[in-house]
Amino acid sequence: MATAVEAIHSDPEILGGTPVFVGTRVPFRNLIDYLEGGYSLDEFLDSFPSVSRDLAVASLEAAHEAVSQRANPAR
Repeated sequence: MATAVEAIHSDPEILGGTPVFVGTRVPFRNLIDYLEGGYSLDEFLDSFPSVSRDLAVASLEAAHEAVSQRANPAR
């Protein structure tokens, strides 16, 4: 399974630096938009076959970690 570091990257030469799944030109935002729209992960993967399940899951785990690190501790 891909690690969070290997899942998403940003390169000014690819879509102007938009964060994309490694090895693709598919923006990470597309996954978020699908999930926000009520679509399943499988529906996203069917629409973007260049993104593997491992990459998608690793990217969501990375997003979770980023948000969790910024959260205030419970009192």
